[in-house]
Amino acid sequence: MFRGVATLNLDSKGRLAVPSRYRDALMVHGAGRVVVTADPSQCLLLFPLPEWEPIEKKLNSLSSFNPQTRSLQRLLVGNAADLELDSAGRVLLPAMLRQFAALEKNVVLVGQGVKFELWNEERWQAQMEQALVFKDGAMPPELEGFSL
Repeated sequence: MFRGVATLNLDSKGRLAVPSRYRDALMVHGAGRVVVTADPSQCLLLFPLPEWEPIEKKLNSLSSFNPQTRSLQRLLVGNAADLELDSAGRVLLPAMLRQFAALEKNVVLVGQGVKFELWNEERWQAQMEQALVFKDGAMPPELEGFSL
């Protein structure tokens, strides 16, 4: 399980140094092979390869005749890139995906269970501000009765 938030810097070549606390898990769960893809929220998703494969299979099994489904297939599967951690624990993020998510130097890596989200730092701050306020003060129905 990946959890926590890390503020990181991309190097001049667009490489992300994965924090050491996650490297061992990525090596054990996928031999350091990961898949990065675009997310509708304009961040990137980073999955260990074994976690991505069933998602890709499910997406590809859906009908491409539904325009919304087809758009999601294009976004997630069409933009997916196979990456591998190098000996220094870095991954080279494809330029097109960096541009999609507006990733320049300062980025935020967010553990989300079996995957990571990778955000432009300013967009991440906006997401956090938005998360602190529910529209119209309403709690989403699936969270009713949930307690921390």
